[in-house]
Amino acid sequence: MTSRSPIAAIHGADDMPSPRRGMHRMFIRDLVLMANIGAYAHEHGAAQRIRINVDLMVMDNQAFLTDRLEDVVSYDTLAQRIRAIVASGHVNLVETLAERIAAACLVDYRVRVARIRVEKLDIMPDTGGVGIEIERVASGA
Repeated sequence: MTSRSPIAAIHGADDMPSPRRGMHRMFIRDLVLMANIGAYAHEHGAAQRIRINVDLMVMDNQAFLTDRLEDVVSYDTLAQRIRAIVASGHVNLVETLAERIAAACLVDYRVRVARIRVEKLDIMPDTGGVGIEIERVASGA
C-alpha cells in the first residue's frame, strides 16, 4: 500500500487536475497594445491601438494549498505570450489574431475554455472600438 500526499487525499491525484474539482476563471482585462493589423492598404505599415481581453476557464488544482506560482496558469506568462504574438508581424484580421491568442492559451492542459476579445480602438471615430470575440474549448473538454 502506498502513502498518498495530503493533496492527493483531498483531490484524488498528485499532479493532474480532476474535472470533479471544479473550475476557476482567470482573466486579463484591457491589455492595450500597438499592433500591425488590418486588411486595408491604409492599415499596412502603420501600427494601431488594439485592446485584448482574455477570459479562461481553468481546472482547479492544488495551487490553493501549495501557494506556488508554478502550480497556476500565470497571467504574467500569458500576457508575455500575447505581446509576442502581436509583435510577430502584420496580421490582416482581428479574427486571425484572436485565434492565435486562443491557441496559445489552450496549450496549457489546465485551460479548458478560452474566450478572447480583440478590438481595434481607433478605426471608427464614433465608437469605443470594433472587433471580435471568440470562444474556444480544449479538445476533450
